[in-house]
Amino acid sequence: MKIVVQLIITAALAPLVSGIIKKLKARVQHRKGASVFQGYFDLLKLFKKDVVVSHNASWIFTATPYIYFVSILAASLFVPAIPQLFSFGFIGDAVLVVYLIAIGRFFMALSGMDTGSTFTGMGSSREMMISALIEPSMMLVLFTVGLNPLVGSLSFQAIYKGFAAPGWGFVSPSYLLLLISMLIIVIAETARIPVDDPSTHLELTMVHEAMLLEYSGRHLALMEISASIKQLLLITVICNVFIPFGSNAGVIQALGLYVLKVLVISGVIAVIEINSVKLRLFSVPNHAALAFILAVLGFMSSFVFGR
Repeated sequence: MKIVVQLIITAALAPLVSGIIKKLKARVQHRKGASVFQGYFDLLKLFKKDVVVSHNASWIFTATPYIYFVSILAASLFVPAIPQLFSFGFIGDAVLVVYLIAIGRFFMALSGMDTGSTFTGMGSSREMMISALIEPSMMLVLFTVGLNPLVGSLSFQAIYKGFAAPGWGFVSPSYLLLLISMLIIVIAETARIPVDDPSTHLELTMVHEAMLLEYSGRHLALMEISASIKQLLLITVICNVFIPFGSNAGVIQALGLYVLKVLVISGVIAVIEINSVKLRLFSVPNHAALAFILAVLGFMSSFVFGR
């Protein structure tokens, strides 16, 4: 039952988060913008359309949308919206979550090269470069969190419980450093400005969107909803690990506070995008280096300050 509830929350909220970010960006730019529910309509439309597959494509191209969707959905089950929805977990499942995300990314990159298209292959190359730069930062953030005396484990269940306990809060320097590092990681992992521009269709600057150029119909719908779920998963980590207030409340109250925190983080991401410009490809390593440096400083300060 808990798994079903978590899946419903994930599927219902993921496209809405993307819609809210787009709406906030539009309003700040003095545009009306599409409805926050436009993502649901787009997915329904795509699921109704036929699939077009290149003659050059192998089984990898057709299997990737399903592999990507299942891997991201499986990862989301280890990072539930509220602690009350934990159904299973084990020591080290935080590392599993990172590599479930990596499996989806790996197959996305393969599918981009599978059809022989120049632009999709270019997008795959850029995606793997960015992931190689940003993944060490994410691992270091999770290891630092797991080494915290209040946690002592790389299980998200233990992390949720430890960070919701009294004694961990905004006064911790390591907390602030890791939080900023995680925000940078989320922006890079979800292909947002300044690393990538999710709204562009200029082939020479696309990264994530370039890998989806050959997809259509339900395959494209699965890729789009998987990307939305991945974004919500990473935002959930920030909400429940770095902004843990309300996690131990009743189920309804905890869910309400979770939605509120997701909306706040979505607003922060929108503000960052509005006030940033897309980096040149060769400047992306500097962005990744900043996340890694902050994660290292957070790791070191956690020993100095004891939390």
